Order: sequence, then C-alpha cells, then structure tokens
Amino acid sequence: RVEVEGGDQELKQDIEFVKVRLGGAFEVKAGAVHVVPFGLEIPWETPVTSVSGQQLRGMNIGVTTELEIARAVDSGDLDPVNVHPLPAQQAILDAFLQLGFRFKSADMERGHIRGTRQKLPFYQEIEFFAPQQYRGLNQVEVSFVADDREMDVVLEMDKKPGLFGEGSDSFRAFKVGLHDFHATDWAAYLNQWLAEVGGRRNWL
Repeated sequence: RVEVEGGDQELKQDIEFVKVRLGGAFEVKAGAVHVVPFGLEIPWETPVTSVSGQQLRGMNIGVTTELEIARAVDSGDLDPVNVHPLPAQQAILDAFLQLGFRFKSADMERGHIRGTRQKLPFYQEIEFFAPQQYRGLNQVEVSFVADDREMDVVLEMDKKPGLFGEGSDSFRAFKVGLHDFHATDWAAYLNQWLAEVGGRRNWL
C-alpha cells in the first residue's frame, strides 16, 4: 500500500509490482486437495518490512493469489510477507541504532528519487527519531534503492522548527556496495555528516 499525493491530501493506493502466472486448467473433485508449489523472485528494491525481528509500522506488503474459477467470480486472497534487509542495509540501520536513533515508522510513496537506480514506481522511507545529543534534529528518513551490485542510500534530515528559523530538510545520497560495505564504520560516517550539517546550521 503506497501513499499518493493528490491535491491537498494523501491517498493510499495498492500497487502491484510483480506478477507470475502459475499452472493451467485443472479439475478439483469434491474433497480433493490440489497443491501448486512456486517461488517468487522479488526485485532488489522491494521495501523492507522487518528489522531485527521488529515489524516496521506502516508496511503493508503481501502476495495475492487469484484463482480463476469457471462460471464464478474470481477468488483472491492476500498473505502478508516479511522482507528482511540486505546485509548492507542492515549495517546502515544498525549504525543509526548505535547512535541512539529509534525507529518511528515507515511508509511507501509513489514517485521517483532523482539520481538513483530506481525502477519501481514507488520508494520506501524508514523514519527515525533523533536522540537528544542532536538537539536541533527532529528525525531522519532513510531510503534504499538497490540492485544486484550496490545500492543508493538517500538520507533526509528534518530540523526542528523554532530553533533557528523555520524547519528545513537536508539531504545526502551515497552509494554502498553490497559486498564491500564492511570496510566502512557507518556509525562514524553518519555521525560526521550530522555534526558537519549541524555545525554549519548552528543547531547542534
């Protein structure tokens, strides 16, 4: 379920992003059971729904199975699925937690993040509450856009209003390899960025 901006309000819309046709026609006799084994390969960009066993509030992703029944209305069923972070994504999320950030919520927005490898018609934002040491910071939003080699990480910083003028957002985007991310201390990297921006804006 994706947020879509429409005029002065935000609407929710279900978007299908992977579809697979399974099997063909068959007849099921009364009392019989028919099993159709299948696997579903999801895009690298698929939003994360669970982090370290914690369900991300606001994430609604599932698999819908539709059965075409002769002379009957199509029958459908939605089963929620858990999508865990890639190891490189987990490293970034862990870095925020090490710095004292707390998960707030997550959502999916229809649209495209410019300058990224995004192919899906929507993207995910994972929101964190900022710890007290970043006194001028309200929250940080994180978006991942991955392929099979690396990912774009897009950070949006939301400053608290009322301290030094109106609230404003600051952005940072960088690439992370899916296989060489271990070489970077991500907590130190993020802390340095926050300190630099806070120092320039005089709100740390």
